Amino acid sequence: MAEKKIVISQKDISRRVRELGAAITKDYENSRLLVVGILNGAFMFMADLVREIKHEFEIDFVRVASYGMGTTAGLLRFTKDIELETRGRDILIVEDIVDTGHTLMHLSRSFEERGANSVRICVLIDKKERREVDIVLHYVGFQVQSGFLVGYGLDCREKFRQLPEVYSLKEL
Repeated sequence: MAEKKIVISQKDISRRVRELGAAITKDYENSRLLVVGILNGAFMFMADLVREIKHEFEIDFVRVASYGMGTTAGLLRFTKDIELETRGRDILIVEDIVDTGHTLMHLSRSFEERGANSVRICVLIDKKERREVDIVLHYVGFQVQSGFLVGYGLDCREKFRQLPEVYSLKEL
């Protein structure tokens, strides 16, 4: 049994997603934008976010696995790569939460190496507690210092993703 406490309400998420969508719409109005979501966690955030971007763009997804020793991020391996062309495109990576920063750093470099014009990052939650690399986050929904978070796409062993709010989870 796990105890949950609301950290970010559904109302606050909706408001912030609208604000992020407006900023992205403005920044990319004359762009060949490709929005790339990182599966599985970003699916809910990305679905709401793209409905708030008010011009044409394309959508694709990646699924990545990081292999290293223990909890240290190592090599990045695509278990599902994007299918659309990146060369000459402006890429917006959408992620649910940033912990260490390794995955986003490697993914950004990968898109740059494939010829993207630009690569920017949009995250629902910037969690500083375990950050190991310096990475620029261009659009941030919320900053949370610590805690094990679930809901709105974030999971604990594939549970709790469906919750409409973000909760801090405490194992009992």
